[in-house]
Order: sequence, then structure tokens, then C-alpha cells
Amino acid sequence: MTDPFVALLVVLTILEVKHFVCDYPLQTTYQLANKGKYGHPGGILHSAIQAVGTMVAFIAVTPTLALGATIVVVEFLVHYHVDWSKDQIIRRAGFKVTDNAFWHAIGADQLLHHLTYLAIGGVLVGTIVGTG
Repeated sequence: MTDPFVALLVVLTILEVKHFVCDYPLQTTYQLANKGKYGHPGGILHSAIQAVGTMVAFIAVTPTLALGATIVVVEFLVHYHVDWSKDQIIRRAGFKVTDNAFWHAIGADQLLHHLTYLAIGGVLVGTIVGTG
């Protein structure tokens, strides 16, 4: 894909759909219940699914192996730590689903994930702009 604008829209669309699928239908109770326990396999599994799902965007813009691996590893680390941090904030503060602060924490979590996808899109599309 050589048109950077179209490439960015396609990459972002793929990443947004991937995020929904991995964060909602594919996320199990086991993953959800354990994301706040640092190093727990449930949180690791959830972030790994998100990171692997990111590779679908490589269909639209194919990075080098090194760049693709870096994107996947960084996506895993960012996703894991954003989820873990959100869970820590909610649990330590004792926020309940009926509290506005609970939803602010959820919203901040989602915002950080979406900003990560903007960064990934920018990096991927930057590779075609730099060579085009």
C-alpha cells in the first residue's frame, strides 16, 4: 500500500477491530480476574493475545522483521502495564462500577491503548513514506 493516508486508515481500522476482539470477546474471566496480579499468566496471556493480534496490521503495511518484532514486543509491554496499572488504581482506591472514578480509570486505560495504536500506525506508515 503506497498511499500513506489510506495505509494509516487501514492500519488503524485493523488495530481498532483487533482491540475490540481481543479486549472483549476473546478476554476470559480468568484473564480479567488476574490482570492486576503482576506476572500472573492470565494478564500475560491477555497481553500476548493483543500483541499477536497486532500482527494482522502487517498485512496492510509490512515492516521489516526487526521492526515488526519490536512493535509486537512493545505492544505487549505497554498493554500489559496499562492494564495492570488500571487494575491497581481501581483496586487500591476501592472504586466500584457505580463510581465515576471507576469509569475514568477505564476510559484512561482505553485511551492509552488507542494512543498506542496511533503510534504503531505512525511507525508503520512512516516506513512506507520514508521509502516512497
